[in-house]
Amino acid sequence: MSCSDIEKQVLEKITPNKEYKKKLSQIIEDLQNKIEKEIRKRKLPVKVELVGSMAKDTFLKDNLDIDFFLCFPTTYSKKDIAKNALEIGRTLLTDAEESYAEHPYLRGVFRGYKTEIVPCYQIEKASQKLSAVDRTPLHTKYVKENLSDSQKADVRLFKQFLRGIGCYGAEAEIEGFSGYLCEILVIKYASFNNLIKNAQNWKVGEKLALKDGAHQSFNTPLTFIDPVDPERNVASALSKDKFDLFVKACKEYQKNPSIKFFFPNPVRPWALDKIKKEIQKMYFIGISLAKPNIIDENLYPQIRKTVRSVWESCERYDFNIYDVTFSLNDGLVYIIIKTDKKPLSKTMVHMGPPTTLEKNSKEFLNKWKNDDRVVKGPYQKDERYYVEIKREYTDIKDFLSSEFKRVSMGKNIEKNVKTNYEILDLKDLLIEELQIFWTSYLDGKMSWER
Repeated sequence: MSCSDIEKQVLEKITPNKEYKKKLSQIIEDLQNKIEKEIRKRKLPVKVELVGSMAKDTFLKDNLDIDFFLCFPTTYSKKDIAKNALEIGRTLLTDAEESYAEHPYLRGVFRGYKTEIVPCYQIEKASQKLSAVDRTPLHTKYVKENLSDSQKADVRLFKQFLRGIGCYGAEAEIEGFSGYLCEILVIKYASFNNLIKNAQNWKVGEKLALKDGAHQSFNTPLTFIDPVDPERNVASALSKDKFDLFVKACKEYQKNPSIKFFFPNPVRPWALDKIKKEIQKMYFIGISLAKPNIIDENLYPQIRKTVRSVWESCERYDFNIYDVTFSLNDGLVYIIIKTDKKPLSKTMVHMGPPTTLEKNSKEFLNKWKNDDRVVKGPYQKDERYYVEIKREYTDIKDFLSSEFKRVSMGKNIEKNVKTNYEILDLKDLLIEELQIFWTSYLDGKMSWER
């Protein structure tokens, strides 16, 4: 099947029809009227703006959030704009949940649709911004003025392509492409196909912009200078893993186009016996702890920080670590470590300074000459001092049992770890809750290969 045939099929599935848009427009109009009524009731000089993919007509039929921004004059305090927006949101939305960007805002549901009501300051240009969210109405305006009607289909295709490969969304859980980044990439490359063709040649450190000129440098896998704010990188949330995955997917789609890039088959979990057979060729040890009751935007950075710290701490004590990853299941965070089964030697040689550095040598000798851990030395070899000492830990399970509480981690995870965590042997990791994790981890297939 050709790319054009595949893309036509995809668009038929993801593009909202006229009836759906009409129904949605009515719901949005009703909500806007209700918001404006609440604003009048409070006598607030506030402009209500619909932003995001709905306002730009780039939303996918089955993936829609309604986003209303309440634009306050800059004379209002951040405290006041947050207070008023939260009150209005709680009055109008069900299942309301307070979240936080630079101001608190409200997430909830209106007539079955996920909805956000966000306070911001009304500005004419990004240089006037008092917080990052103030730019969002400018983003909506820019896209509406620069994205042609025909390119809306290209944005939808691109978003669905990213969803299919697991790269859509700038939130902490995904670390991928935001909706706005998708839109300005289509503006830059004019079409979905031209974007994919160009992106297959991207290298880490790729720098893009819609306007010529010198731009600020960012140390990220991809930089795309925000056309409404030249000091901002729109692609700052994109991780290297997701950047690499995206580039690989673009190459593969060019070679072997398939609808599976857009709609992959779900992971079919392997039987536990098959997983057991596979993972016994390696050695894994795990840690489980209660998932903190916090929003994902705070949770995932804390988990990733803990994962990095576990890896670094293990390596500092000479344990050979091949991988550390995590999975969330049934209110638990599982940290899973791939390492060597064989314990470390009981002693280790610790290298000191060259004998020519008298001050350093003296400090080294004084430190180790009466230390209880020393089994040999200090001694000289090849004009350098050495000492052989007993290891504190030879078994990684003993190390984790004693030291995990001391690794650097997010404050909410640290609070949970203080009360309860568990070190898990391989048999404890062979459980139904981790079947999907193990299948994805072990089969090595890309989403489009399933």
